[in-house]
Parts: sequence; C-alpha cells; structure tokens
Amino acid sequence: MSLFDKRLSEIHSALRSKELSVAELVQASIASIKEHDGEIKSVLHVDEEGALSQAKALDDRLAGSGEEMGLLYGLPVGLKDNIVTRGLRTTCASKFLSNYDPIYDATVSKKLKDADALIVAKLNMDEFAMGGSNENSGFYPTKNPWNTEYVPGGSSGGSAAAMASRHFFFTLGSDTGGSIRQPAAFCGVVGLKPTYGRVSRFGLVAFASSLDQIGPITKNVEDSAYVLQAIAGHDEYDSTSAKVDVPDYLSALTGDVKGLRIGVPKELIGEGIDSEVRDAVLAALKQLESMGATWSEVSMPHTEYAVPAYYLLSSSEASSNLARFDGVRYGVRADNAENLIEMYKESRSQGFGPEVKRRIMLGTYALSSGYYDAYYKKAQQVRTLIIQDFNDVFAHYDVILHPTTPTTAFKIGQNVDDPVKMYLEDICTVPVNLAGLPAISVPCGFAQNGMPIGMQIVGKAFDESTVLRVAHAYEQTAGFYQRKPEWVRG
Repeated sequence: MSLFDKRLSEIHSALRSKELSVAELVQASIASIKEHDGEIKSVLHVDEEGALSQAKALDDRLAGSGEEMGLLYGLPVGLKDNIVTRGLRTTCASKFLSNYDPIYDATVSKKLKDADALIVAKLNMDEFAMGGSNENSGFYPTKNPWNTEYVPGGSSGGSAAAMASRHFFFTLGSDTGGSIRQPAAFCGVVGLKPTYGRVSRFGLVAFASSLDQIGPITKNVEDSAYVLQAIAGHDEYDSTSAKVDVPDYLSALTGDVKGLRIGVPKELIGEGIDSEVRDAVLAALKQLESMGATWSEVSMPHTEYAVPAYYLLSSSEASSNLARFDGVRYGVRADNAENLIEMYKESRSQGFGPEVKRRIMLGTYALSSGYYDAYYKKAQQVRTLIIQDFNDVFAHYDVILHPTTPTTAFKIGQNVDDPVKMYLEDICTVPVNLAGLPAISVPCGFAQNGMPIGMQIVGKAFDESTVLRVAHAYEQTAGFYQRKPEWVRG
C-alpha cells in the first residue's frame, strides 16, 4: 500500500511510533508531483524548500519535546490557488495575478498551519474559479488522471486531479456552484462543500460572495471529517462566518443508517441524467436500503430555474468583486496605456481570460439600470423559492440524495465553444449553493468507459455530521473509494 493510500489516522500512528518521519512524507509528495504532474498539470506553484524546512522542524519537535501533535500533523497538502498563502504565490490561475505574493494567510491557511499541516503547493483551477472543466486556467488546462483525454472538472479541477493522483493526503478547493463536488465526482474522490458560513472565507479571493465556500477534497470520508474538524469554526475576520458550535465530526462516523429517511428529487434522477449515472445512484440507494435506510421520490419544482438564477447572481457578484482588479494596487499593469482610463481598460483586457470577461459583462448587464428588476431581483426571488423547496423536503427527510453530475467527465474541448451547455452541467450542484447547504460527493461506480461516477448527499444547514455519517456508511460497504488510476504508484 502506498503512503498516500493510508488514512490520516494511520499516518499519525506511524509518525507517533517513529515508523515514518514528516520529511519522508514531504519528499514522497514532491516526488509524486515531479514524476507525474508533468502530464496531469494539477500543480501551479511548489514550495519545496519551505516544505522540507518545516518538515525538519516538525520532526525535531516530535523527537524533542514530545509536544502534542496537531490534528493534521506533518501532512503535505495542496491548496486551490485562490486561497491566500503568505509568501507563496497566489494567482487564481490568472495572468492578472501572475506576480502576486501575499503578505498574509487566509484563515484556512492559518488553521492548517496551526494544525501542523504543511502547505506544499498551490493548485490549478479555472481562472478566478469561473468554469467547470479547468480549461479556463490562464496558464494551462489540467487533465483527468483516469484518462488524460478528459477534463477533471472545475473550477477546483487541480485540487481533485492532484488528489486522484495521490500527490497529497488532502487538498482544499472552493465551491461556488459545485466546484468541489463536480471535479471530485469526475476524478473519483470525495469532495465536501460545508454549510455556507461553516468555514471562514477570509483570504479566499472572492468570485460570488454569497455562494463561495471552502472545503476539503480527500480519498475517503473519514479524512474529510478530519480536515473539516481542523478548518471549521467562527472567524471574526469574516462577517459571513456563523457563530455555530463545531461538533466532533469523527464521532458521527458510526456506520449506522438504520431509520434514515432519504429524499430523491425526481427532477435530478430522470430526464437529462445519463443512464449509467442514474443506474449507479439507484444501486447506491438499494445498498443504503439494505442497511436500514428508507427512500422516496420527492419533488423540487423550482430546480429547473436554478442554473439561470445561479449564473445571474454569481456573475453579478463577480462583476462587483472583480472591479478591484484594475492594475493599480496589485496584479499586472498594462505598460502601453496613455492615460488612467486606458490603463484600467488595457490591464483588464490583457489580464482576464474570455470566461471571466463573459461573466463580468453578464453581471454588469444584470445589475445595470433598467435591467436590475428584470434579472437580478427576479433571480433572488427564484433563489428564495429553491430554498423553500429544500425546506419542504427536509421537513420529512434527513438527507437528499441524487447524482453529483448529469454525466461523467467529458472530453477536453468538447464543450469549450458552447458555454450554455457547459453551464447546464451544473444542474445537480448549484441548487445546494443557492440554499447554502452542506453536501458531499462520494464515488458510487464507474461508467463503461472507465470514468468515475459521483453521488451527492445533501444535508440540513450545519448538519455536516449526518452528511458525513451517510457517506461514510455507504463508502465502507461499497468500496469504490479504494480504486484509483492504474498508473498511480502503490
């Protein structure tokens, strides 16, 4: 068994017993990146020198004082490149920020360091988190480790591909409309989007502030619970952070789902869902039923409006958030401008890619005089109806379960010229963000072409414990999480 196939708890046991050193873990992570990421291209920036230096300090600390180990002690981690890291370049995979070296840490970066994890690298993504395939990176697209002709999903495609490639013990991504769960499904790993406000967004470069949420991508559900335990909690630096107690997530992993009530939205299991995906999810439901859970078909009638509402709202917020990127305070500045207005125009024209420009223009239009009520306000009203749909289902059920994506991963270039088709790939994930709920994607099978299939479990607000309990019970019985691409070492 490879080091990177071991659970986090097993790695900690090996560190305590001196069977392993932190330096060995970091060296294995860097070796994996150097050996295989030339083709996968999930990594943007590596801090090899800093990570090895920190590893030595942690090894010395463990050998010397016997000081208590942090929850994530010695574990090499990769972060999506829109999570700010002090002294380690943060570009959002955009040419606009290609020279940006932050002077502070995001709250999650600090929490990881406080838990004794080692941030080894920053990971590729769709530029400013805008995209669902990682083809919109300003530097290069990431490929799916299961088949390099296919996309890894997005916008956290680098985080999911790096996890499937076993470069790290876990990675972090951000999820605005499915950007953790969709690539996790495409890459055959576990992706968790916590409740909005459960994890601080301070230091996450904003795409859509009312939707963005940071979460872990791991190889199994137990590891996901470990990471969430370390990064969750109220943060005074984030005005949207919730003052809600953080439970012991590991204690929720009982393996017991007897009496659990599952709602399955007919809108997300029928027309438009690939037959192989549907069959895999129905088989998973049958498995949970054999373990003592019950399920029924339910209706969420406003689901069909979720994608247009999401893209109007997220693009409107992006238009506002990205106004700060003007070439004045930070980022790349155009050097051929004749005056201030020309500098703004040229800096943004040269710095932003086509998808970012598309969304800025859509959002600016939706917020403009004469169109605000017709588009932005109407989308907010639809958002309220979608939230009510979830409330109606959760009045009778413990969790909602359905496919993470309507299809398995598509080929690179297949949807790149059809943005509407690309946006419709998000139909299963965006309702969760609009409602601010927790959801997890776990592997539930493989298509005939060998590509992974993901199943999504959605919970009530701040009830990550139940989501993790159901996901863990299923994966331990089904075992799909143990599979990995054939070329991955071990």
